[in-house]
Amino acid sequence: MTRVSILVTGAAGFIGSHLCDALVAAGERVVGVDDFNPNYDPGLKRGNIAEVDSNPRFTLVERDVTTMSDDELDALMRDAGVIYHLAAQAGVRASWDDFDAYVRRNITLTHRMLEAARRAMTPSGKLRRFVLASTSSIYGDAEELPTAETSRPLPVSPYGVTKLAAERLALLYSANFGVPVVALRLFSVYGPRQRPDMGFNLFFRSAIEGAPIAIFGDGRQTRDFTYVADVIAAMLASATADRVIGEVVNVGGGHRVSLMDVLDVIDDVVGRSVERRFTGAMKGDARHTAADITKARKLLGYSPAITLAQGLRAEWQWIRASVA
Repeated sequence: MTRVSILVTGAAGFIGSHLCDALVAAGERVVGVDDFNPNYDPGLKRGNIAEVDSNPRFTLVERDVTTMSDDELDALMRDAGVIYHLAAQAGVRASWDDFDAYVRRNITLTHRMLEAARRAMTPSGKLRRFVLASTSSIYGDAEELPTAETSRPLPVSPYGVTKLAAERLALLYSANFGVPVVALRLFSVYGPRQRPDMGFNLFFRSAIEGAPIAIFGDGRQTRDFTYVADVIAAMLASATADRVIGEVVNVGGGHRVSLMDVLDVIDDVVGRSVERRFTGAMKGDARHTAADITKARKLLGYSPAITLAQGLRAEWQWIRASVA
């Protein structure tokens, strides 16, 4: 029997760890790569991956892909049937401060992965799909809402610029070298294990501490929030779906919600009214996001299943347990 594995970069991150859990639960043999960089507490990432790391079908490789030799990368990919490339330097607001890190972890790292995937495209190669985690941040202040994949990218942050560059590289490698790329543009993902710098995590921790929730801007900005389990369902489908190679696909929650309405739901989840403190808008934050998910429904059979209230309750339960 041909030995085939699934390779996940950014395996210990918020989304990557959920993906590894789902793959191993489905009986797959998974190699997870993560460098545990200090973009946020590496201890949180180790907690994310702790349970799956004890499973014999999972192998953790603690390396920075940008420092690996070609031979090392080739060995890592030798048995890979599917590559999920999630490793990235995340965070819109922080991207103004350390652009070099965003270039290295979003563009250079992606280029290294694509070059290794190109080398793996041999007659005897096993690689059948390269799933790239892209982002709604490439749309920036989109010209139309909801936003379809054909809309012009207008990133408003350095993060969005670097992720757009990574996506364009991936599509070039698909068109020119046959790397079987599909790029998923993820919209405002939330849920258990959400990064500590992300909005809902910050809001819930403020509620626990009895501190006011900091609101950037007027609170009327809107987002298309996507629960992490729905994102994982789209990722799994993209590995086997027909007609997705060379495509970009939006993955969103299906409707947009104002931040003020989100805070009302958080009050219901927490069981009390949480104080709100308004401050100035942040550079790089798009005013509105909304995903047109027609293409995802058609190509991936995608249908978001978790409501905002359900997802926020799940994240609240996780945060309460993590601080107990």
